[in-house]
Amino acid sequence: MKNSKDYLAEANSIVEKITVADGIEKHKRGEALFIDVRDSADIADTGTISDCLRIPRGMIEFIADQSSPLYNDKLSKDKKIVLVCGAGGMAALTGKTLLEMGYTKIQNVGAIGDWIKAGGPIDK
Repeated sequence: MKNSKDYLAEANSIVEKITVADGIEKHKRGEALFIDVRDSADIADTGTISDCLRIPRGMIEFIADQSSPLYNDKLSKDKKIVLVCGAGGMAALTGKTLLEMGYTKIQNVGAIGDWIKAGGPIDK
């Protein structure tokens, strides 16, 4: 039987982790779609990466599925996507889900607090 550590270890083994510095450079160059997978209350407390989509972890399967009425057409399976969350775990789990759904260019930039400390652009 799997536990939360097993799920997280599996996600971290298949979702590429990038540094915050790399994420900020990708953002500056407009090289990726950024998605914050935290819930709206957490985002309201800290703000989030400028111009990123806000898709809660619990909704990703519906919003990323082209056959779902909730599908967001800003997502495409060949687009570079960088995920962020509170500490990096939800982003990894979300990345694993997206990879399983056929998305191919998924990266985890980790914790929003690290992004903020590094001076990454933020929308409040």
